[in-house]
Amino acid sequence: TNKIIIFFYVLLWHSIIKAINMDNFIFPSYLQEGDKVAIVSPSGKIDKNLLKGAQERLASWGLQSILGKHAAAASGKYAGSINQRLDDFQHAMDAPDVKAIFCSRGGYGAVHIIEQLRFEQFCKSPKWLIGFSDITALHNLFQYHGFASIHAPMARHLSVEPEDNAGTLSLRNTLLGQLPTYNCAPHKLNKTGEAKGIIKGGNLAVFYGLRGTKYDIIPENTILYIEDVGERPHAIERMMYNLKLGGILERLSGLIIGQFTEYDEDLSLGKPLYEAIADIVKEYKYPVCFDFPVGHVAQNMAIVNGAQVELTVTSKVVELKF
Repeated sequence: TNKIIIFFYVLLWHSIIKAINMDNFIFPSYLQEGDKVAIVSPSGKIDKNLLKGAQERLASWGLQSILGKHAAAASGKYAGSINQRLDDFQHAMDAPDVKAIFCSRGGYGAVHIIEQLRFEQFCKSPKWLIGFSDITALHNLFQYHGFASIHAPMARHLSVEPEDNAGTLSLRNTLLGQLPTYNCAPHKLNKTGEAKGIIKGGNLAVFYGLRGTKYDIIPENTILYIEDVGERPHAIERMMYNLKLGGILERLSGLIIGQFTEYDEDLSLGKPLYEAIADIVKEYKYPVCFDFPVGHVAQNMAIVNGAQVELTVTSKVVELKF
């Protein structure tokens, strides 16, 4: 009987979320001193010392951290087998006393588990998901189920970056409920304008891999942000054309181009990567900003996926206000 009740509860939940077109995400409670958080490794394997360093940083924030049973496991390049990574993540989702889930690092592997994760218990005690890069797949999963999440530095970065790192501080403040306003310098390729909408996005290659699935990004009323690492410019251009030809770009409210790193410019394109992207989106009327501080860089600012934001792009400044 209980299983039947839970089954219909989940069906009702999904009906409600789809009825409101994902415009009103559920925000987990912000954290307070003494709260418990979990550190899990759903993707690549990680050194135990980095996990220890992350726990020390979280302790300095007044948070209690618990490691997933297999957080330091290894199976090839992954942090354990699929079942091990799934069990750790599901346990963190289900634990009623855990207030946030820190992913230890990205890499590759999150896509292995997204179809098997269950939200019945999570719905009773929602918590923040924190990570970026490959964790974009999990962010899309959480958005599909109607929950906001935080695209931000991961446990690994808490260990290797200094205490006053801007990205780390933005994550801590966001977790405490101090939603940010970001200001950054103008870029010659920016398109000026103002937009309001729900911010979504992350690693371009990862959410490109989910295109055409139920975890695809809904473009209506969306201010999309993208970043990537180690992708060749012609591959980025191909992904952008997919978004264009698939009708995603034309339905956005705004576009934020973050940091694209660890690549060599492709002279055969006849232009630098940012200019190639600018040409693809030049026909749209919404604001576009380039070189925003989000991605595989030290200054990787926290972004709350699912939050209502205002994007203002002028000739003098770019402002993103939550």
